[in-house]
Amino acid sequence: MSFSMDVKKELEKKIPNARHCKIAEISAIIGMCGKISISENNRLRLIVKTENRLVARKYFTLLKKSFNIETIVSVKQNMIYTVSTIYHKDTLKVLQASGLVNEYGNVNDDLSVSDRVVVNKDCCKRAFIRGSFISGGSVSDPKKGYHYELVCNSEDKAGNLKNILSYFGINGKIVERKSRYVLYLKEASEIVDVLNIMEAPVSLMNFENAIIYKNVRNAVNRKVNCETANLNKTVSAAIKQTEDIKYIRDTKGLSVLSDNLREIACLRLENEDASLKELGEMCQKKLGKSGVNHRLKKISEIADELRKKNNVIQ
Repeated sequence: MSFSMDVKKELEKKIPNARHCKIAEISAIIGMCGKISISENNRLRLIVKTENRLVARKYFTLLKKSFNIETIVSVKQNMIYTVSTIYHKDTLKVLQASGLVNEYGNVNDDLSVSDRVVVNKDCCKRAFIRGSFISGGSVSDPKKGYHYELVCNSEDKAGNLKNILSYFGINGKIVERKSRYVLYLKEASEIVDVLNIMEAPVSLMNFENAIIYKNVRNAVNRKVNCETANLNKTVSAAIKQTEDIKYIRDTKGLSVLSDNLREIACLRLENEDASLKELGEMCQKKLGKSGVNHRLKKISEIADELRKKNNVIQ
């Protein structure tokens, strides 16, 4: 099961205590996957279609608890779940309570919220975001990346959701995709906040744990890469130092070096894998890393001068 489905499964079990929050969530679900059917005698039916049985089950539960009305639930062979009202009066009751009827008594074509009272309270805003996500949203697995989105069939709906998220301090972006309007978040911190807003504590904890794991793994990788780079640099330097010392030995002899330089040169030849610190501790008079490095640089300069005199290409 995907992380997104895990979140929806958790949200499906979240049934608000307050009726106004239930209605806010109903309004969001209808807005995302609902439509109005009008019969020949102008009788209305409200139909919600979804490929996700969790959405159908939650919508049915919310309707039952909020309005106690009869509905028809059906499943087609292509796994499309349908929940529809039966009676005209029940349909109007749901539409009016859910703020989907405008001031003239007409239902908006895109079933967007007309009555802002539906999302007036903080708890109702949370419920509305929750209903929008469970019926038209997705969130990527935090182990792979950070992406949260709500897919709307109109720009007004996307803008309304953007404003609600903005109320909670979350700055969503809207992009048009195949005649749909997608409100999305890309920052991990914003997705953490929206999971909290939707009241999905288990998913929130799992998301944060994934972030911590990823950060620790990245930190370890950076450290390993840094240490590997330093090791390569150290090994390359040691090889160059050894080559310089051998060149001096084979051309002029190490006797041309001062006592201090000759001591460090011999130690390097005998201990090709030793670090500068280790070489310094082997000296008769212990040296620090900078002292050892200074002497090896002098030896390198002498070797380079000899190569120039002998016209040796480096």
